[in-house]
Amino acid sequence: MQIRSLFLPITMSSPRDLVERLVQLIVGLVLYGVALAFMVRGNIGVSPWDVLALGVAGQSGIGYGLITSLVAFVVLLLWIPLRQRAGLGTLLNALLIGPSADLALLLVPEPPSVWVGAPMFVFGLVLLAFATGLYIAADFGPGPRDGLMTGLVRRTGWPVWLARTLIEGGVLVIGFLLGGPVGVGTVLFAFGVGPLIGWFLTWITRLRATRSQRLLATR
Repeated sequence: MQIRSLFLPITMSSPRDLVERLVQLIVGLVLYGVALAFMVRGNIGVSPWDVLALGVAGQSGIGYGLITSLVAFVVLLLWIPLRQRAGLGTLLNALLIGPSADLALLLVPEPPSVWVGAPMFVFGLVLLAFATGLYIAADFGPGPRDGLMTGLVRRTGWPVWLARTLIEGGVLVIGFLLGGPVGVGTVLFAFGVGPLIGWFLTWITRLRATRSQRLLATR
């Protein structure tokens, strides 16, 4: 198998379009890390993948952000038997989100009470959905966890809901057994993140497509 076949091609309507989409990708990934930090600091529970990351971090003594990156690279290894192709966005996702989360955790203080922590979590959830819309609409390939789900669906023929439930349910159970924080925030994430991402992604994708077409017309 040729190395080139393992990676998604990079498309662009113009050099300016490529630069703008790269900036959009990087900003989206950095904001995603910041969003994770706000949800962790909210202290009312986190997403299934972060339950796992915090559980492993607590057992190993390694920082949360580094564990987040390491988990992403382990997930990428699972892409190999699924013959899932990675993009530039896939690799930057694995590299940037963890360090961004660690840096934000240094800057975002612990809330004095749940009355402050809960709004911090909600802010983080909304910011995460916006950031997800930014980096997906940049069109540089799926993130490691999203690609695992789509690759599993493609190879097995399972419906998306089943693949996602099995993956995130398994991750949640393992993280919980390792001592990761499960709480009302975990439930809020499970039911709230999909609709929020759907709204932001539709809006941002439309803006990005309009901008790319405008740049193509001015070449």
